[in-house]
Amino acid sequence: MKRVVILISGRGSNMEALIRAQEAGELPVTIQAVISNQGAAAGLATARAHGIEAVALPHRDFATREAFDAALAQKIDEFSPDLVALAGFLRVLTADFVRRYEGRLINIHPSLLPAFTGLHTHERALEAGAKLHGATVHFVTPELDHGPIIIQAAVPVLADDTPETLGARVLEQEHVIYPRAVRWFAANQLQVRDGIVKVELPGAEQLVVAA
Repeated sequence: MKRVVILISGRGSNMEALIRAQEAGELPVTIQAVISNQGAAAGLATARAHGIEAVALPHRDFATREAFDAALAQKIDEFSPDLVALAGFLRVLTADFVRRYEGRLINIHPSLLPAFTGLHTHERALEAGAKLHGATVHFVTPELDHGPIIIQAAVPVLADDTPETLGARVLEQEHVIYPRAVRWFAANQLQVRDGIVKVELPGAEQLVVAA
C-alpha cells in the first residue's frame, strides 16, 4: 500500500474524491495526512471526519517562500509518503521543493495543458473561444503547470456557458481522473520516458471525453 499525503488550500473536493475512492477499496493507498497552507481550510475538517490527520501550516507565518517550503517538506516527511498529491493547493512551489519530491509529486489543473496554465482557466477558455476545455493530472516540475501529463479529461464548451457552469462540468471530470491517476501510480503503472508518461496497462485511457 502506497502512502499518500494530500496538500490543499480550501474545500478540497479533489481530496474528498481521493478519500471516497480509498474508502471504497478502489485505491491501493493509505492517505496518511492532509496538510493545508490555510488554517481555516474547510477540507481539514473533512479529513478529520474521515479519521485522517489534518495539519494547518499557514504560509503567512513564514517570512519567505523558501522558509515555508522547507517547513512544509519537513512536515510531509514525517509521514514518509510515496506520493504527494496537490489537490487545489494554491501555492507556487520552489524549485528545491519540487526536486525533493521529483517523480512522486502530482497535481490536478483545471485546463487541458499546455493550454491555460496558471489561474482563471475557465474564464480564459471562454474568452479564447475554445471548443474543448477540461482538466489535467500531471507530474510537477519546476516549470509551473508544465510537467509530464498523466491523464486528461475533456468537456465541450457550450454556447451559453459561464465560467461557473463550465467549471462545474470540469470539476466533475476532475473527480474521475484524479483517483484514476493515483491508482495507476500506486500500482506502479506509470513510467516517464523523455518527458512523456506511459501507462503500463492494457487499454488504459489517458483521455476521458465527457458529453
